[in-house]
Amino acid sequence: MKLLTNVRRLRPLLALRRQRSHDAKTAVEAEAPRQPVPTSAQLDEMERNVVLRQHRNNMPLIRSLVKQVKDRDPDTLIKLRSELEQLPNATHPRLQDYGVEPRVLAQYVHRELPPQASLKEFSELARSLNLYRMDHLGNYTGHKSYYLTGQLAMLEQAVIQYALQAVTGHGFKLISVPDILPRDVIESCGMRTEGERTQVYKLDTGECLSGTSEMALAGFFAGKELLEEQLPLKVTAVSRCYRAETSGLQEEKGIYRVHQFTKVEMFAICSAEQSEAELEEFKNIELDLFRRLGLNFRLLDMPPCELGAPAYQKYDIEAWMPGRQMWGELSSCSNCTDYQAKRLGIRYRRSSNGQVLHAHTINGTATAIPRLLIALMECYQRSESIDIPDVLRPFMDGQEVITRNKRIPETKLVKFIKAQN
Repeated sequence: MKLLTNVRRLRPLLALRRQRSHDAKTAVEAEAPRQPVPTSAQLDEMERNVVLRQHRNNMPLIRSLVKQVKDRDPDTLIKLRSELEQLPNATHPRLQDYGVEPRVLAQYVHRELPPQASLKEFSELARSLNLYRMDHLGNYTGHKSYYLTGQLAMLEQAVIQYALQAVTGHGFKLISVPDILPRDVIESCGMRTEGERTQVYKLDTGECLSGTSEMALAGFFAGKELLEEQLPLKVTAVSRCYRAETSGLQEEKGIYRVHQFTKVEMFAICSAEQSEAELEEFKNIELDLFRRLGLNFRLLDMPPCELGAPAYQKYDIEAWMPGRQMWGELSSCSNCTDYQAKRLGIRYRRSSNGQVLHAHTINGTATAIPRLLIALMECYQRSESIDIPDVLRPFMDGQEVITRNKRIPETKLVKFIKAQN
């Protein structure tokens, strides 16, 4: 009954969200007739960029719609704009000849690892210390779910607090964000909510579960006009992230790729002149976070085919996971230029001449918890314990070592069967 009551209380809020989404769509339709139509040269450049980034946009349809809009028919213009908004962002010139492989810009070694023969993979480590549960959960929590228990659950919270302390120390303001968002906000950030390959969970109400707090943070500033003096405006959030993606790869087993996880996200709104420098700041913050954790990791400059739709350029950070004998992505940061700001209506007013321009947005992952826990556990393992990195100990009451957790009762699945007469 309590759950039903809570759902009823949510209905007015969900109705308001749907109304705002409708109002936004109406505004777009009213603006459509004033939108410039791409020239032939611009269409050629768009198609070249689509091929470079290996996207599947319908360029023949776009070219056809361009030919049909000579009479400025509003319906045709709206269809054209819808197709144009699905195109990927422009690509940084330095990435043009990267091909399909990332370039390793730097490699950082901070820890000497024991011989490979003695190293265990995260799942084996966590089970031996009775710190997590992932098996036999499908009947009541779904596929790719997990429980962290005891000291591993404490380590998760320590990592979150460590990341927040570092990020807020760089001037980011903490915001608590919603996990349920209108579809328009998610798509405006560059993630598709429809199609077989979508990673987005959709609710019966029409809203979606957020895949990252970047979306909620961007949505927070939708339709706002900022002053140039306020930029760069930097915010951060801790949230649960929901991804419908899954993987059957052996190297991605366990908690490496799951349907829900916790992440500390950084987000900034800035001017076009500031965005390159802001991306470098995000990258350096991430590098310093993992350096102080004592991990072995590398910095990658990602090729066009790995940028997704919104990014103009992107850095990835991968840590060496010795138990798995593989590099695993821990973090990334992207400069989305004005891709998201145009779709969400985020603008700023220049102080020199009053001109109103679309802002640029930057996003970056300070910590994605499951994969960071894998890297920490596998790198700091001993025969029957895990060392806690020095920088995390203040957030674990000075504890230095993780040892075997006290046994907790096993979860049993009970089937109720009607007695047959």
